[in-house]
Amino acid sequence: MLIEARQAPDVCEAQLERNATLVREAGRRLRDLAPRFAATLARGSSDQAAGFAKHLLEIHAGIPTLSHAPSVGSLYRASSPHFRGIPLIAISQSGRSPDLIAASEDAQRQGAIVVALVNDTASPLAALADITIPVHAGTESSVAATKSFIATLVALTHLVGEWSGDDALLAALSGIGPRLREAAAQDWSAALPYLIPASDLLVLGRGPTLPIAGEAALKLKETAGLYAEAFSSAEVAHGPMTLVKAGDPVLAFGPGDVSAHGLRERLADFAARGAPVIAAGPADDIAAATIQFPAPAGEHPVIGAIAAIQSFYGLANAVAIARGRDPDRPPHLAKVTRTL
Repeated sequence: MLIEARQAPDVCEAQLERNATLVREAGRRLRDLAPRFAATLARGSSDQAAGFAKHLLEIHAGIPTLSHAPSVGSLYRASSPHFRGIPLIAISQSGRSPDLIAASEDAQRQGAIVVALVNDTASPLAALADITIPVHAGTESSVAATKSFIATLVALTHLVGEWSGDDALLAALSGIGPRLREAAAQDWSAALPYLIPASDLLVLGRGPTLPIAGEAALKLKETAGLYAEAFSSAEVAHGPMTLVKAGDPVLAFGPGDVSAHGLRERLADFAARGAPVIAAGPADDIAAATIQFPAPAGEHPVIGAIAAIQSFYGLANAVAIARGRDPDRPPHLAKVTRTL
C-alpha cells in the first residue's frame, strides 16, 4: 500500500502528459453538449472520487451534479429518459464491477453519454463508454486503492478544467507532481499515539476536502479496523458532534477555500472538550488543533485536497500495521467487488 501510494506523483505527471489531447477533446465535446446537469456512478473509494467530481463540476463548471445509485439501473432498470444528452461519469478502477456496467448500459439506453474513468482500458466499462479517460495508474496489488484513487482525482480535475475552461485550475494542476512528492514525505507519526488505541473516530472535511475525509474514513475502516465516519465540518454540528467526549480523537482536513468558514471555531470546541484534534490544512484554520499539519500558503484548494489524501495514506498504513493489521490484505475484501 505504501509503496504504491508513493508512486502516485510519477503516475499523475505521466497521466497528464499522456491524456493531454484526449482530455482536451473530451472537454470540448462536453462543453458543446451544454448539459442541464451531470451524474456520477461509482462505489467504494471511487464513490469518494465521484464526490470530488461533484464539487469540481458544481463549483468550477456550474453544472448541478447528482449521484446515480448503481442499483437504479442494475436492479430496478429505472433510469429516466431525462438522462438523454446527460453525461454519466462512471468511475471504476477495474471497470469490471457488474453493477456499474449494468447501470451504465441502462443509462446509455436512455440516451446518457457515458464517460468512464478507468485504470483498465481493456475492461467492459471502457468498451461500452462513449468517452473513456484512462487514469494510467498501472498495476495496483494492494486491495486498498491509493495511487489509482489519487490518479482518478487528477484525471477528474484535468477533465473539469478543460470542460469549464478554468485556466487557473489547469495551471495549478501542472505542478501536481512536486506537490504530491512533498505531501508523500510529510511525517504524521505524531498522530499515531491518538489513533492506534482509538475505537472510533470522526473525520471532518468540507467543500473540496469532504470526499477526502470520506476516503480517509473508508481507508481506516478497511485497513486498520478503526471505525471512522466522515462528516462535513458544518453538518457535524447537527448532531454527530455530541458523540465526541474527552479523549476521543478527531481528524480534520481543512479546505483552502471559503468552505473553511467556521472550522477554526469548530476545532476549538472539540479541543475544549478534551478531544485530541489532528488537523491538516491552512495554518490559521487549524490553529486550535492538538497536532497540526499546515498546508502551503496560497495553494489552490483543489490541489491542496488531492495533496491531503496523498499525505494521509502513509498514516493509514502506519496505523494499520501498529494495530496488527495487514493493510494490503484486509479481511473479507477483494480487489474487484462483484455486486449487482
